[in-house]
Amino acid sequence: MRAPVRTPTSFDPPQPRLKVHIWVQAQIRLCDVNFISAVVARRGDADAGAVVMRLVRGMQKNLLLRRQVQADGAAKWEPAGGGGEVDDAAAGAYLAREIKRDPDIWIVEVDDPKGRYWPDAPIAS
Repeated sequence: MRAPVRTPTSFDPPQPRLKVHIWVQAQIRLCDVNFISAVVARRGDADAGAVVMRLVRGMQKNLLLRRQVQADGAAKWEPAGGGGEVDDAAAGAYLAREIKRDPDIWIVEVDDPKGRYWPDAPIAS
């Protein structure tokens, strides 16, 4: 006799999630092995802080992305700070507002003018 097939329901316990500090360390390491400069500009909550990536694509070209973890545990990236590329002043102002709003936020800056680095999940449009 076969065991019944179990489908996920809203009553299933949440899947374990990777702690943010481990995810950030992995991204820094990925950049390092690919000779892409990346730094943690601000450390947030080690377990579950929000993450904003500042992808510096050249002079006055910053792409800001905010990591979102959905209920099913899948990650996606939302454009932040205006949606497209912004200049350094606008990027700095956005990040300052986010730090005031959420003191547990992580900010990862990737200096990649060649555009070789892309986040690990889809970017929402």
